[in-house]
Amino acid sequence: QLQLVESGGGLVQPGGSLRLSCAASGVALDYYAIGWFRQAPGKEREGVACLFRTGTTQLYADSMKDRLTVSKDNAKNTVYLQMNSLRPEDAAIYYCAAQFDLVGCQLTPDVYGYWGQGTQVTVSS
Repeated sequence: QLQLVESGGGLVQPGGSLRLSCAASGVALDYYAIGWFRQAPGKEREGVACLFRTGTTQLYADSMKDRLTVSKDNAKNTVYLQMNSLRPEDAAIYYCAAQFDLVGCQLTPDVYGYWGQGTQVTVSS
């Protein structure tokens, strides 16, 4: 059974950076597409980035495009989300999600069957 645990969230000043980690256990991520999502209070869960199972192709939401980089370390069975130039409106709980044998990847939460518990990101001076 695949389990995902996010970490790396916290308080950062506007313009700052954070690197979120999504550590997987139970199963290797080799055949899983990975999605990163966020949810702010009173808002729907929003996809911000995803990674093909091959690890070679990423997709990014327009809202954070050019400020995000998704990467995967197969040896550590961990996926990372590097976030730069953070803004107050980026504050949310960030989740990683995985789906086995997904063609490509998608920014739609419904296609992912495995989710982490989330990590809080706060952007404030």
